[in-house]
Amino acid sequence: MNPIAELMAVTKTYDDSVALNNVSLKIEHGEILVLLGPNGSGKSTMLRILALLQKPTSGELYFRNVRISDKNRDQMRMETTMVFQKTVLFNTTVYNNVAYGLKIRKIPTNEIQQRVDKALRLVKLEGFERRHAKKLSGGEQQRVALARALVLDAKLLLLDEPTANLDPKNSAIIEETMAELNRERKTTIVMATHNMFQAKSLPNRIALMESGRITEIGVPAEIFGRLSKALASFAALENTFAGNAKITEDGATLIDVGNGVSVIAAGQYQGKVSFFVSPEDIILSKNPFSSSARNMLKGRITEIQESDGLVKLRVDVGKPFTVQITRRSFDDMNLNLKADVHIAFKASSVQIV
Repeated sequence: MNPIAELMAVTKTYDDSVALNNVSLKIEHGEILVLLGPNGSGKSTMLRILALLQKPTSGELYFRNVRISDKNRDQMRMETTMVFQKTVLFNTTVYNNVAYGLKIRKIPTNEIQQRVDKALRLVKLEGFERRHAKKLSGGEQQRVALARALVLDAKLLLLDEPTANLDPKNSAIIEETMAELNRERKTTIVMATHNMFQAKSLPNRIALMESGRITEIGVPAEIFGRLSKALASFAALENTFAGNAKITEDGATLIDVGNGVSVIAAGQYQGKVSFFVSPEDIILSKNPFSSSARNMLKGRITEIQESDGLVKLRVDVGKPFTVQITRRSFDDMNLNLKADVHIAFKASSVQIV
């Protein structure tokens, strides 16, 4: 299958700064691709180049096997649309904001009405047509911006940190909308994010970026399974810690991460190490329990986040651990903020990086 878009040896510089450094990437039809990396890694620059809002300093960009040039740039720009992290809405109604792009394309009025209604239903803002866009909450404004992009029915949807700083409800709606678009319309989506939960659950592939380059690319299970040092260094990665390691009498490793917290890891390591524990590998209980797991810690729930039937809990045991459980388990245990809980995980679940 031919890719919908392709970057070939693309470099982008700003004065003496290199934002993208000789990047080549094929984006397949109908996939969700996540660009994952720290600030300044080149994610937003890549999105703007794919949106044809910026030109590469060198290299080539193809869209559906057509090389982008000054002659066809404006025409090809109609095939892609981008939602920015910082929402900018017009000082008018929700309807006028969402309909704007269709009006300048001279779409018939009755079709505009149908497409706006459909887009607002997708982002769960039906009935908001006459509301003033700038008086909505931040999350609702971001959903208006997404609807404004959806009505254009672009073949390639680009999103730059679409749920940054949003509450769980609005984040979940945006994630559900993206999944439905991809599933029902086969819309190709490229999204930049710091959200590790999204990076694990939404995409077909992840491109890991650092210093303007793609350092790794693969399906989520591959990327998170091998847990490179670059990935572990991202501040948003849950359950990544550093500490001083020493070998125990039974041949395991004890890692002191500070604040009274120590973790047992399989294998033998000495000195300063970093490690990661997947939220899915942690068992949670309201009461002390028997387990073969070497690591058992008591803490308190400080944060709760829900998405797609799963609940993520931040548990402070002296250090903050993120635990993932099902919604049913959450309800069965009658958990809430500030509840005292116990967590456990095996020494083999501690991945040294």
